[in-house]
Amino acid sequence: MNNHNSKIQVFIVSQQSLFQQAVEHTFSDTDDILILGATGINDDVLKAIDNLPPDVALLDLDGPSESGLELARKIKARSPNIGVIILTSNPDDNQLFLALKAQAVAYLSKEVTAAQLIETVRRVSRGEHPINEALTSRPRVAEHVLQQFQELSSRSEAEAFISPLTPREIEILQYIAQGFLNKQIAAELGISEQTIKNHVTSILRKLNANARTEAVVVAIKQGLIKIT
Repeated sequence: MNNHNSKIQVFIVSQQSLFQQAVEHTFSDTDDILILGATGINDDVLKAIDNLPPDVALLDLDGPSESGLELARKIKARSPNIGVIILTSNPDDNQLFLALKAQAVAYLSKEVTAAQLIETVRRVSRGEHPINEALTSRPRVAEHVLQQFQELSSRSEAEAFISPLTPREIEILQYIAQGFLNKQIAAELGISEQTIKNHVTSILRKLNANARTEAVVVAIKQGLIKIT
């Protein structure tokens, strides 16, 4: 019997084949993580991810970081449910801010230990956003992010920073804002509770929110929903 579906599926993107091999080796002894594939930053990445969508994409920014961050944005735009973890040899506040804008869910130094990388992949697969924790220890980045949100006065500007929600996601977020539980929303819309859970996961990732309440606050600030 094939147990691949029960494992956390990971795709590695790096210009350095030695780094790809090191990461693959890191996960070789983990029973719950499966490496789907590895490739460089090129036009084939999106095709490969479309063919075998992973739960988590590990994206190495060493090389032209602009192209790496652009790739992160494209992955999230095409497949919002993929958690993008960015790794870099030279972590800095500006790059962390750009990673947040690209909707990466984690931002790690390449000096991270194997145990830390494995734990981060597991956390991301559970829908957590470890990158948000970086803001508590990097006040300058937190201030920068807050300033960006405050400067976004119109819906069109907001969409440049946040992946636009689908009409169905906005509808579900409106119910969440009114205090509805997943089961109640499913009953209202006549769809399964699992479908609602999938939509909620997508909403949280698109809005870079850890919790339903945070998603509602962000959406109200950006004018995506209104409280009546």
